[in-house]
Amino acid sequence: MKHLLKQENDFSYIELGEGTPIIVLHGLMGGLSNFDSVTQFFSSNGYKVLIPELPIYTMSLLKTNVKNFAIYLKDFIEHKGFDEVILLGNSLGGHIGLYHTKMFPEKVKALIITGSSGLYESAMGSGYTKRSDYEVIKKKAQDVFYDPAVATKEIVDEVYASVNDRNKLAKTLAIAKSAIRQNMGKDLPKMHTPTCIIWGKNDTVTPPEVAEEFHEKLPNSDLFWIDKCGHAAMMEHPDEFNVILKSWLDSKGF
Repeated sequence: MKHLLKQENDFSYIELGEGTPIIVLHGLMGGLSNFDSVTQFFSSNGYKVLIPELPIYTMSLLKTNVKNFAIYLKDFIEHKGFDEVILLGNSLGGHIGLYHTKMFPEKVKALIITGSSGLYESAMGSGYTKRSDYEVIKKKAQDVFYDPAVATKEIVDEVYASVNDRNKLAKTLAIAKSAIRQNMGKDLPKMHTPTCIIWGKNDTVTPPEVAEEFHEKLPNSDLFWIDKCGHAAMMEHPDEFNVILKSWLDSKGF
């Protein structure tokens, strides 16, 4: 589903619905369309859903890191004039949400992470040495999901194009190094923002024990599992993901 991108100042984003703002943070190889189901469901159920295009490939190489993306998110929230927001992040987006919450906790009413980096980064940026081999990239894209059919040709083509672009590859590797440096392990016990952790039981990128560690270290967190599900639960089991999240938000009065 194609949504109209709004362009304002340095920001390009999708905005749908009215109500409490939910800001969705995409991953390193994740397009905005990965959240179509989330966007449609929550914008129809009393929330304003916004998906900013994160400057993953547009910041200078020296500034390409998790902390600067979190600051960019702060600038976007200020640009929109929001006092409080709910953040929802997948993969790198979860890490950005966590880092932003660490720096600006007063702005974050609740945090939702799924397949988030921040504790375990060995899978990020790896496997691109044979980047010219389409079949290698196809297999890597399929491995993200429990059901390889979810990795459509469109998704594989997008990843293939990104890793064969020298500029994008350099920034992908810079982000991977930054994610390792900006590990959240020591910060999590001090973060008291209500956090919903939704995880695929079959995630091979950030395995289930990563979710358990997030849950153990975040003092105000709830953990939910989705069976037969890989790294992107909101794509692979969108209906179940939405039901879990809506129920959690309702239980917290959000």
